[in-house]
Amino acid sequence: MSAILEGKPDKNLILVTGRAHPRLATDVADQLGIDILETTSYDFANGEMYVRYTESVRGADVFVLQSHTTPVNKSIMEQLIMIDALKRASARSITAVCPMLGYSRQDKKHLGREPISCRLVFDLLATAGADRIMSVDLHAAQSQGFFDGPVDHLIAMPVLVDYVRDRLDLSNIAVVSPDAGRIKVAEQWAQRLGGCPLAFVHKTRDITRPNHTVANRVVGDVKGKDCVLVDDLIDTAGTIASACQVLKDAGAKSITVAATHGVLSGPAVERLKNCGAREIVLTDTVPIPVEKRWEGLTVLSIAPLLASAIKAVFNDGSVAELFDTYPTHHGQGFLFA
Repeated sequence: MSAILEGKPDKNLILVTGRAHPRLATDVADQLGIDILETTSYDFANGEMYVRYTESVRGADVFVLQSHTTPVNKSIMEQLIMIDALKRASARSITAVCPMLGYSRQDKKHLGREPISCRLVFDLLATAGADRIMSVDLHAAQSQGFFDGPVDHLIAMPVLVDYVRDRLDLSNIAVVSPDAGRIKVAEQWAQRLGGCPLAFVHKTRDITRPNHTVANRVVGDVKGKDCVLVDDLIDTAGTIASACQVLKDAGAKSITVAATHGVLSGPAVERLKNCGAREIVLTDTVPIPVEKRWEGLTVLSIAPLLASAIKAVFNDGSVAELFDTYPTHHGQGFLFA
């Protein structure tokens, strides 16, 4: 295969990747039918990074895939350096593909003298030379407004919904949001699952203590229901574990947890193993190493969705239409990561 996908006259697509999630980049390249453009990348003794492309990118539409995973700051910086190198090498257009965007939870000020770090990340990408940004399930959809240019906000919901739909009795499902702020997403889930009942967990958060919430009670009827607890991100799993306990106390028959980003920091794995859920379903927007996997965890590949969106952007097609036909639009069933 070639590292260049030829399109309309004078248009060539090139995919490059940083070192944060090489397997996802390889899967996306396989879906596109191309090779990843070889890149020379390494760290100096003092921690600085060096990047150089081994082939010409002049006049090409380049997609820079880098998930902002641990170590987050290094992943972001490497992508910025890659974008700067492309800009100085005369790439025609540069799209920053960030399956998980770092700092997306810091999208507003809770207290005085706080930063809006999500805005800063968008500004850094723009300053480096990104013409377009593509990401999956931003913590808040309105964060797209931080970037003065096109933002393709992809949603993993079709991937997760179709998997869950095949494994539960739709007549007995209730979709549950872990907090009131995610209820709109839960409504979209319920619509895709045939209009099933909705519920949410009322919780309180101490904004002076990171990753600390208290789940209080369930608002909605979940007694005897197969509950699908949906969220965008699982970090330390404190919110999910507490929500599962509240649902069990409210008489839920079973609990399936579905989330896009499986960060799984600190005690997350043990909490999820012991939370009482029948299955935890994630996507591979960030790498999930073998030591953080267990029998009750299912990881779905996000590569077909990313590849389809990249191809749609390259061919000046509609990205929105992908979500109406997924997963049949790419001609295959579920891919597991």
